[in-house]
Parts: sequence; C-alpha cells; structure tokens
Amino acid sequence: LIGFSEWELDKKQDVVIHMTLFTDIRKGGLSDNPDDILNYKTVNKAVIQMVEASHYKTLEALATAIARVAVVDCGVPRIRVKVEKPGALRFADSVAIVIERTIEDFQNA
Repeated sequence: LIGFSEWELDKKQDVVIHMTLFTDIRKGGLSDNPDDILNYKTVNKAVIQMVEASHYKTLEALATAIARVAVVDCGVPRIRVKVEKPGALRFADSVAIVIERTIEDFQNA
C-alpha cells in the first residue's frame, strides 16, 4: 500500500519501480559468465517481496526501503531508485521521486 488518504488505504495502489544498479561489471564483461555478475533476478525478487508486503505513506519511504533491500540485503554497491505513482495527480500521468543510495546511507541508521 502507498498513500495516506482514506481512499488510498482501502486498496493497494499501483506503483512503477525503476532500479539502476551500479556495480563492477568488468569481470563479467570479460568472461561472459553469469556467475561473475550481480544476480539482478535475486535483487528483483527481494524487492518485489518487500514491496508486496509493505505499507508506506510516502513514495520517499518506499524508495528508501527498496534501496535498503538492494544495498543491505543483496549487496548492491550503489542504486538509483525511481518510484512512480500513476494517476496520483489530476492532469498528470504520474508523480515520481528518484533517490540514490549506497551502503554508507544505511550505516548507523
């Protein structure tokens, strides 16, 4: 769930998530071996599982939680997360926020 208006809390709201994962791809780029790269499917599954079980009032909190799962739980060195909420504002296709996070952002947090 996302939102804090009464009508938003009645049912799950659609969101669109874009993730850019920053990682060292040199070894995998040379070897063409999937074992030498970050497993994007693992990151995606972990994020989907968290999002489907979550309830956040703001896109900012949801984006931060997505970044935390990717960076802390899945070992992504740096991530850019964009979360869009279609139809959130009248006369707009969607509203969106973009954040970038690294492990340093979650230490001592």
